[in-house]
Amino acid sequence: MEFINRTLTESIKKNLHHFPALAILGPRQCGKSTLAKHLVNENPEARYLDLEKMSDRNKLSDPEMFFRLNSGKLIILDEVQKLPEIFSVLRSVIDEQNRNGQFLILGSASRDLIKQSSETLAGRIAYFRLTPFTLQEVSVTEKNTSDPLFNYILRGGFPRSYLAYNEEVSFMWRQNFTETFLQRDLPQMGFDIPPEIAMRLWKMCAHSQGQLLNSSKFAGSLGLSNVTIKKYLDLFHGTFMLRQLPPVFVNLKKRLIKSPKIYIRDSGILHALLSIHSIDELYSHPVFGASWETVVIENILQKYDTWDAGFYRTSNGAEIDLVLERGLQKLTIECMASASPKPSKGFYSALEDLKIAKGWIIAPITGDAYPLNEKVSVISLNDFLSMKEYDI
Repeated sequence: MEFINRTLTESIKKNLHHFPALAILGPRQCGKSTLAKHLVNENPEARYLDLEKMSDRNKLSDPEMFFRLNSGKLIILDEVQKLPEIFSVLRSVIDEQNRNGQFLILGSASRDLIKQSSETLAGRIAYFRLTPFTLQEVSVTEKNTSDPLFNYILRGGFPRSYLAYNEEVSFMWRQNFTETFLQRDLPQMGFDIPPEIAMRLWKMCAHSQGQLLNSSKFAGSLGLSNVTIKKYLDLFHGTFMLRQLPPVFVNLKKRLIKSPKIYIRDSGILHALLSIHSIDELYSHPVFGASWETVVIENILQKYDTWDAGFYRTSNGAEIDLVLERGLQKLTIECMASASPKPSKGFYSALEDLKIAKGWIIAPITGDAYPLNEKVSVISLNDFLSMKEYDI
């Protein structure tokens, strides 16, 4: 399979010189192992262990001896959640060797679900999040087309889906992925959720893409309690399958929406759950706008990962899809799946509420950015991602 360089690669290499351990967290099949093996190729003395393999787990039957024999080398532990008891050993080895660049840890559950790492290795480890391919990552690989956008929207960013021979093969891979994730991966991670219930809930989330979470509706349809629905949604969130985007709260005398919005994080998985096979089917499907919103939000949040993110909505209809905040800085972004976007009155009302001087409409356009008026400009996703933060 073609290797696509990831934007995190250089940052990971750099930080191996500054921290004893690094963790790369992300969903199954998003490219963590490929990235790690690429680093091994550049560092032949590094040792790579895939903890899904019994033969590699057996090498850690006496972990202290293994780490002593490989002292001075970078050791990569893939799917570390398979061996949670290793974290206490890692701490003692890290403190004994007292050097940076000792361990690179890969995991398919979020930091909150790998509690051992955050508790045991506090002050010794730095975290990186690897998503499926971003638009910028795949754009540099497209030799035959000037705009890979719609292929990327349809297939999503999981490497084997995006790089598949054709749309049929891509769709089949995503269907198999969803089934395997529920039937094998979740149980292996130690999560107890019936696959049939999980699939029904996942599809209900897909049908509610970009909408406010209504857990009571889900609970009633599945015959479960609100508490159980929340537990299952948190599980999807913790395994990087679902995003619950919170509302932005500001000190205004307005009635603000308090429920989060939910998104299947990868557009390709979203389309597989909704049985959307082709771009023509997507164009005519009611989810098209929410699908575009998903692609925009996920790509932006991968770049602006140190900013607080949320959406703004009042009971009077003022709304902005994405609000990013860091300190006194605010960015406001509306996602519109139209080549000639026309923001609503509610968007302008939200800009006034938030006292925003400049708002952005991100649309699937192919030309240069252009202003709608003195406050709002339309721009393509790729161009927005290419801008420096201080230029926005």
